[in-house]
Amino acid sequence: MSTALRIGVISSGPAEFSTIHAACTDAGHLPVAYFYGRSLRSGGPILGDAGETMAAILDAVPSGMDLMLPGGVKGLGLMLESYRPDLLVVFGFAWKLPPSVLAIPRLGALNIHVSMLPKYRGPAPLLWAIRNGDPTGGVSVHRMDDDFDTGNVLAQQDGIPLADDIDWASYCTKAMPVVRDVLRTSLDRAAAGHAGEPQNDAAASYAGFMEAEFSVIHWSDSARTIHDQVRTHRFMRSPDRPLAQVGDTWLQVKRTSLEPADGLRVTCGDGKPLWITESERNTESERNKGEGVRGPHRT
Repeated sequence: MSTALRIGVISSGPAEFSTIHAACTDAGHLPVAYFYGRSLRSGGPILGDAGETMAAILDAVPSGMDLMLPGGVKGLGLMLESYRPDLLVVFGFAWKLPPSVLAIPRLGALNIHVSMLPKYRGPAPLLWAIRNGDPTGGVSVHRMDDDFDTGNVLAQQDGIPLADDIDWASYCTKAMPVVRDVLRTSLDRAAAGHAGEPQNDAAASYAGFMEAEFSVIHWSDSARTIHDQVRTHRFMRSPDRPLAQVGDTWLQVKRTSLEPADGLRVTCGDGKPLWITESERNTESERNKGEGVRGPHRT
């Protein structure tokens, strides 16, 4: 077996940290510190659920492991440098890491990306897979470079089911064992000096954050499109979206069905029915945000 590597881990949740730790120790390597990114950008506002996430991460942290909370890229670099890592592993971290940080680990940095790269490069690959109605998703581990998700791929695997009623917990049950295996393979290749396979830029697609317009349902869209819009917001745990006008009433639509079900039946832009099976009436201010969107034909 190759010499054990000192590994720094940057991630965003307990399942991610636990999975990376297991892959590292399986491969005979030593995670030396965890770094939790509690904002979507360096120096940005703290996420609303950061405290809850931190508590869950603390329960998952192995005894004796240091957990660091950098507020910005500069602080992250200083912290990382003090641990003298051979390799950095990143999963679910939205900050753009500059070359000065990527150069700190002797063997560079690896990113775990939940798509089959070059498909869905960007910060929201899983959301776009759900939005587009993909039946399965994938995992890629790639070397990090100066751009987002463009580095050489060390290993990847497709075929993770994206259930119709998907949520983060059910996704993790299927995905994290795959992440563990793909990362284990990638660690072996990185330790052996494998450069990875270049991505085909011509086949690349981008998965950015959801646009504001995506928060309002347009009944002129197809039933499948609207159903996947609702699925995406439910996965995101959107507190009050998406909004839809039904007659003279504005609703937050929480759940729909493409098959006959108890609830309100509406006819969508492609002539096909959709059943609203869970919803809540919205406030006047929220209804005003959706002015100009025509309601559906109810049948």
